[in-house]
Amino acid sequence: MGFAQEFKEFATKGSMLDLAVGVVIGAAFGKIVDSLVKDLIMPPIGLLTGKADFANKFVVLAEGDPAGPYASLDAAQKAGANTLNWGNFVSVIVNFVIVALAIFFVIKAVNRMRRAPVEEPAPPEPSAEETLLTEIRDLLKK
Repeated sequence: MGFAQEFKEFATKGSMLDLAVGVVIGAAFGKIVDSLVKDLIMPPIGLLTGKADFANKFVVLAEGDPAGPYASLDAAQKAGANTLNWGNFVSVIVNFVIVALAIFFVIKAVNRMRRAPVEEPAPPEPSAEETLLTEIRDLLKK
């Protein structure tokens, strides 16, 4: 069996295709979460610190050339300043928490579906003979 045939069998297995679909959907989900955090969640949190642009929250550890103050993180980095980018870190933490919660709820739903009680079929109706025998038994008891 040649390399091309082996690779074709490997690539067309169901689990490989499922993995590819999962990666594509995961990448798209990551973009949605990034937008949610950047565009909807971080601006109100950023208002607490005085500016709506939370990604530009940083502390200058060593001045660059020219020396600060710097209007933005990009300006500080272009000047060669050494910065502690705590705003980006907080954004990444919020992203992680949202993704972890989403995955938790998906897994919880899947587990609930797996544990769903299976309805057992009702026992079959007794035949006419069984019904008659039951009646006879009940009469003999009296």
